[in-house]
This record gives sequence, structure tokens and C-alpha cells, in this order.
Amino acid sequence: MAATLAVGSGVFVMTFPQPRPQAPQLPQHLLTTIDCQQGAVRAVRFNADGNYALSCGSDKSLKLWSVSRGTLLKTYSGHGYEVLDADGSYDNSQLCSCSSDKTVILWDVATGQVTRKLRGHAGKVNCVQFNEEATVILSGSIDGTVRCWDTRSRRFEPIQILDEARDGISSLKVVQHELLTGSVDGRVRRYDLRMGQLHVDFISSPITCVCFSQDGQCTLSSSLDSTVRLLDKSTGEMLGEYKGHKMKGYKLDCCLSSKDTHVLSCSEDGHVYCWDLVEGSLSLKLPVGKAVVQSLSFHPTETCLLTAMEGRVQLWGLEPEETVKTEEDTMAS
Repeated sequence: MAATLAVGSGVFVMTFPQPRPQAPQLPQHLLTTIDCQQGAVRAVRFNADGNYALSCGSDKSLKLWSVSRGTLLKTYSGHGYEVLDADGSYDNSQLCSCSSDKTVILWDVATGQVTRKLRGHAGKVNCVQFNEEATVILSGSIDGTVRCWDTRSRRFEPIQILDEARDGISSLKVVQHELLTGSVDGRVRRYDLRMGQLHVDFISSPITCVCFSQDGQCTLSSSLDSTVRLLDKSTGEMLGEYKGHKMKGYKLDCCLSSKDTHVLSCSEDGHVYCWDLVEGSLSLKLPVGKAVVQSLSFHPTETCLLTAMEGRVQLWGLEPEETVKTEEDTMAS
């Protein structure tokens, strides 16, 4: 930035330093704690717009919460064993969940009723997600398969079974026509469902969680060697390794922040670790509690984080607005 200043007959050019870009902020302030009262919370998930949260309980229940108020909106009961994962449709009208009872359930949000109960997996179902139009549910199981279910059909058989994994499927993510899966066999598989192509990256340690970056150029995976890895989606080239947390015996989540600036991971030592994506340095070690941080979910657009530990879900964000206003009021007076 430069400004021209005329003084008498001379002209002086004054240069001002450019404002420094503000460092991305991280959700390090505890905003809300919810006692879910559903046993141990196995997974917590934001819905598509981030206004609601889903908690999966070891007591066989799935619960829907208002994130801003921390209030329970509805309880969904129908699984025969603990619920392990859940997802909400883009229009918030449907939920899907999976369980150790080997089933996937499609729910009507408003009524709380079971729309479909999908059977076919030979073991517990670890992960579940809608496609973007909520016309297909994809589920991954300890039986080593991913099954694709048509939500509009009355047929009870899957429309497709992907059985390339040599061990259990621990995690899956679907974005548009691409499906990413992580397996206990140490491989991250990316399916181009439109072209019918399969790309495999060998990590060597059992995978606990996978996800795409927001820009769709990279994949992130966590594994039981206590390492989170960022790979170039097209070439499989390793772009970053993130370490320091503990992940040796639990299936824990990892994710990217909503703007792809940070990598986050659960840890068995009671913390959430946040690394700078580019530099690889640890930006924040968030003290959640004394037990294992079982699950996490980053808000789709805002700087907010959900964590699950034992029977609690906690919402983390920037400094509460009330505090900031109080400081401003103090300065004004």
C-alpha cells in the first residue's frame, strides 16, 4: 500500500506495510457439555449444515441434538446393539445409522420411525454415509465389504457390494462420484464409481479413519501406528505426516478443519491434536478430559468442533461472544 503526499514543490511517496494475514483460529474454548445419557458415545457427527448433532450410544440409541442450545430433540431406538456411526441427509429429513447388530437403519427424522432396516452384512457395521442426494446409503463392515443400498427401492438387497478389502472396513467417505475407504488391511482405497476404477494406497498399519480434503485434492488417513497421513489423491504421494498423539488400540477419528488449514485427530491420552497442514507443526493440544477421545466432528463452515468422551459430547469454538462483548463494554465505560 502506497500513498502520494505533495509537500511544497516536492512529492513524497509514503509506503505502509501490508496488514499481516490473520492466523487461522482454532476451536479451543469449551462452549457446551452435553451428558448424552446413552452409555458410552461411540461417534458424534454434525449434520450437513452444522445446526444439529448426532450421537451414537452404546445403549443402542441414536440421539439428535440442537447444537446451539445443547438440547435433545429426538431419540431413535431400533438397533439391537450399540450404534457405531450415523449420518444425516442433505435436507435433514432422513438419518442413517449402523450398529454392532450387523444392520443399517434408515430413519424418518420427524417421526423417529424406522423407514428401512437393511440386513446383509456378516458382522458389525463400523461406518455409514449417505451419498449427496441421499438416494444411496453406503455402509462398511468388519466383514470386509462396502454395501450400497438404494433408499428409494423396496428391495432389501444392496445394489452393489465392494469386496476388495482383505480385512474389515473401518471408515468410509463419499463425495460426488468418489468413495474413499479405510481398512484394517492397511490400505486406503479410492473408488471412482462413475468410471468403475479403483486406486489403492498401502499404508502398512491398520486404518482407523479416512476423509477427503475440502478442496478434493487430498486424502487424510489415521492408523494404529499413531500417525495421520496426508496423500495427494491423484498420485498417492505423501504430502504430510502428523504425529505426537496416541492411537494404538482404538478406532478413532481424524479430520480436516473446514478451510483445510489444520489436521485434527482424536487421541487415547485425552486430547485432540491439531497440526498446521502445511508446516506439520502442532498448533493446539486440546485437553478434553482424562479418558480416550472417542470421536470428533468439525463444523462444515464454522470454527466449531464436537468431541465425544465416555458419555459426554462437548462443543468447542472460538471465545464466547458474551465474553468479548463484556470486554468491549468495559473499555467503552
